[in-house]
Amino acid sequence: MPAGARHVPVALARVTELLGPALSGHPAVVVDATLGLGGHAATLLAAHPQLTLVGLDRDPDALELAGRRLAAYAGRIHLVHSVYDRIADVLGELGLPHVDGVLFDLGVSSLQLDADERGFSYSRDADLDMRMDPTTGPTAAEVLNTYPVPQLARILREYGEERFAGRIASAVGRRRAQAPLQRSAELVELLYEAVPAASRRTGGHPAKRTFQALRIEVNGELDSLTAAIPAALDSLVLGGRIVVLAYQSLEDRIVKRELATRSTSTSPLDLPIELPGHGPEFRLLVRGSEQAGEDEIAENPRAASVRLRAAERIREVAA
Repeated sequence: MPAGARHVPVALARVTELLGPALSGHPAVVVDATLGLGGHAATLLAAHPQLTLVGLDRDPDALELAGRRLAAYAGRIHLVHSVYDRIADVLGELGLPHVDGVLFDLGVSSLQLDADERGFSYSRDADLDMRMDPTTGPTAAEVLNTYPVPQLARILREYGEERFAGRIASAVGRRRAQAPLQRSAELVELLYEAVPAASRRTGGHPAKRTFQALRIEVNGELDSLTAAIPAALDSLVLGGRIVVLAYQSLEDRIVKRELATRSTSTSPLDLPIELPGHGPEFRLLVRGSEQAGEDEIAENPRAASVRLRAAERIREVAA
């Protein structure tokens, strides 16, 4: 089976439509900041024969598979092993200070979810790893077994929005005093015991929020995104566009806040005219955040939680 053949990119048609005006009719550069298996990238390269694509991913396995999938476009791609908060550095190293489009497809990739050994899924037993880049950084097991209980509770509460964070963290503390937690099935069993039965019946799988929180902590996702979105916006030329696909509220909040700031005038509210140089840098291309339609969710269940935001640069800012 060709690399990526099983992968169905989320919001593919909408992403292509929104980025299209910035990439058409001239030699253009687009950054796929979360390359994954290259599904969005392949479609954009096929649709725009003059397009150069810079693909970033922290996962070396994803880069290898995407490289095979995009082999036909080898002369028009730069694939880089990097976290997306280094977007400005990567573009500088490539001699590309400005680009025409940027795409972020956040969260866990299909490759990572489907690889049992990576430990991202609470439905399959595996080592508690959860690193998007398996070559560096702490694992989820190290977080669970070494962080102080109050710090664990904070992570579960802030990153997982878990209302039983204190109970879960205390249960982890008691369990690891007997033996370290190593496998996802062990953690799931602990969570079933720690989360009250009434909540388990109505609040979805009791492991969902804890696994999300651990994944975010292990990979520093929110800090990376907080740095990456402004850097991506700064890289766009006049008329350049950004599209972001987020899958949980913490990510979406970061994107929403930055786009709102950049699309708002900084002139005093009581002035009847727009002060020169104070107008919005960007205009929003969608109203609020867009969700996937029923047909797409039926075809690709991973689209169920997506929130899409997009914007276009309408004013250049002096360096």
